[in-house]
Amino acid sequence: MKRSLFLGAVLLVTVPTAPADESIWGFSPEGAAAERQWEARFSALPSADSARSYMRRLSGQPHHIGSPGGRANAEWIRDQFRSWGWTADLETFQVLFPVPKLRRLELLEPTRFVAKLQEPAIPGDPTTSQPGQIPTYNAYSIDGDVSAPLVYVNYGIPDDYERLERMGISVKGAIVIVRYGQSWRGIKPKVAAEHGAIGCILYSDPNDDGYHAGDAYPKGGMRPAGGVQRGSVMDMPVRTGDPLTPNAGATDSAKRLDRSEAETLTRIPVLPISWGDAQPLLAAIGGRVAPGDWQGGLPITYHVGPGPARVRLAVQFDWQLVPAYDVIARLPGAVEPELWVVRGNHHDAWVNGAWDPVSGLVAELEEARALGALYREGWRPRRTIVYAAWDGEEPILLGSTEWAEQHADELRSGAVAYLNTDTNDRGFLDLSGSHVLERLLNQVAAAVTDPETGLTVQRRLRLARIGNAAPTGRDAIRGRTDLQLDALGSGSDFTPFLQHLGIASANLGYGGEQPGPGGIYHSIYDSFTWYGRFGDSTFAYGRALALVTGLSVMRLASADVVPYQFGALVDAVDLYAGEVKQLLASKVDEARERNRQLDEGVYQAMQDPRVPETVPPRDSVPPFLNFAPLDNALAALRTAAGRYDSVAAVRLAREGPMRAADLAPLNAQLVQVERALTEPAGLPGRPWYQHTIYAPGLYTGYGVKTLPGIRESIEQRQWSTADAQIEVVAAALRRAADRIETASGMVERLR
Repeated sequence: MKRSLFLGAVLLVTVPTAPADESIWGFSPEGAAAERQWEARFSALPSADSARSYMRRLSGQPHHIGSPGGRANAEWIRDQFRSWGWTADLETFQVLFPVPKLRRLELLEPTRFVAKLQEPAIPGDPTTSQPGQIPTYNAYSIDGDVSAPLVYVNYGIPDDYERLERMGISVKGAIVIVRYGQSWRGIKPKVAAEHGAIGCILYSDPNDDGYHAGDAYPKGGMRPAGGVQRGSVMDMPVRTGDPLTPNAGATDSAKRLDRSEAETLTRIPVLPISWGDAQPLLAAIGGRVAPGDWQGGLPITYHVGPGPARVRLAVQFDWQLVPAYDVIARLPGAVEPELWVVRGNHHDAWVNGAWDPVSGLVAELEEARALGALYREGWRPRRTIVYAAWDGEEPILLGSTEWAEQHADELRSGAVAYLNTDTNDRGFLDLSGSHVLERLLNQVAAAVTDPETGLTVQRRLRLARIGNAAPTGRDAIRGRTDLQLDALGSGSDFTPFLQHLGIASANLGYGGEQPGPGGIYHSIYDSFTWYGRFGDSTFAYGRALALVTGLSVMRLASADVVPYQFGALVDAVDLYAGEVKQLLASKVDEARERNRQLDEGVYQAMQDPRVPETVPPRDSVPPFLNFAPLDNALAALRTAAGRYDSVAAVRLAREGPMRAADLAPLNAQLVQVERALTEPAGLPGRPWYQHTIYAPGLYTGYGVKTLPGIRESIEQRQWSTADAQIEVVAAALRRAADRIETASGMVERLR
């Protein structure tokens, strides 16, 4: 729904709305009655005014990792936790974080132009002119000083290079200029280097996040002419965290690789610029006119090149080790303290970061304040609750990854779930995560009222999904009790927990109302002033996020039985299995159709005469792949999940207490189900990623690839690897089914 429809809305008090007799998954009737009483008390405590005050404090100065502002914020957050009754400390890691010493970009031919590489301050927004702002750059670009012809490659994804090849254009020995969008920024220099480019310039096109999407800041919320998106370009789909300490926490005593051995740094120098700096470069490119769908929003005709534009790109960095200050706070569990519910949001930003990440962090702090108050009143969670404010997320999930690697054994043994937030705005709840958490998150979303519509959060999201779905998909949404969770790719701190360690995880936050905050992403304009005008200006959704995430933490920490439900996992894997089969079939159809067109001369006749292209070679038709092991394992998982969900529902509905001595081994068994879905050898070519169901795509980055080992092998036409990965996924599903079957037997024996 458009923003203007809500301008006069009365903000509603967001409190649990579930009827008193509704069951809560994972709780006995007695446990559910006590839980509702504590949840009602919790829900009265989070305050929009407190969230606003936190944001004003935390976004009041630049606070990137390694900065004085970053340390000051970490210490302030730690002290807040302590004042609310938590045990809280800073856990420090020493991580590689390069900062620029030299940045230069100049057009050498056919005219001269030197890029400004500086974001101008905005009158009326005081923090945009503060000292201490980190320059505009891409972290983990290598040093370099290169001069070469310039080639425009659209979004710089693999399909764009295939198009260039058909046009007879090579980027070998060239510098490419690429617009942000369509994939994560780190994919762009990676693909450019694979095609022989020697440098990469990233820019924000106004067609994507500037004046074509809405008025530019300060009149509107979109990116102004001088705005630049900073960001990491490390090879995140290979692994996250400190490049020098793979698979180990980056402590003072950690063994470190030489920087030349770090596999996740770029192979070519990279620099981000504004569209104001990009326009003279793009206007100087000649050669063929770019295809119609490559034309951006600048008032020029986009050409591909190469030349006559020739540019010099020079970057040099101080490759320093800096401290990453993770704030770790705990409330001890009273019955199963060895089981942990972990909740996190990062505290570092590229500059002031009101939206990214402080909008999510203020919700976490209000949850912590409320949970601390409950603890003082006598509430005791069954399991230990760990709240974290991570440092160094922006460079490449540094704080969370190093902490997860340092505590890997404890987490593998006893982590129940990891709940993440990052950014927050107005609109619809993003329900993303491990499908074993689907019932839990849906019940919580159905128990919280949306502050602008008066609907439950779940109901508003359901209506939005129905409205956005194709007509053939609407009945499926209406027919499910629970909304299906979206699968997680990467881009935030859930990655090391879910995809490296196999811990059931979720990422939560509100958003989706246009034009949204993308126009100030990773710039100096992500400020308290911007957020107050164009974000969640009343902080009603900050409070709503605190309720959704805080109630989820309470249920995970206090449920008699860890509140996983496995039918949703089966539904998701069944969907993904169908997709990879269809993907293979589409590859067969595409190859046959391409070859038919080549044989009959149809392809040449269908070419766009304005963009002459070379005729592609004949395709080999994909071979048969044996999906029987996957189908059989999925059938076993379906049987095991159906049994567990049924027997758990019956036992949890029965009156009478359950013995802690019986519940403890059951819960220890349940937390290992998600772990069973991991493969110790990891995904093909990237062993750090071990989850067989969810991973970031090798060439999408943030975007998820489900059944990634199978799916990407088919996409890359690696048929023997695809066959092997079918067996790997099938084995993981069988392991999970065995764990679930064991848990079912334990539930049946509960007294």
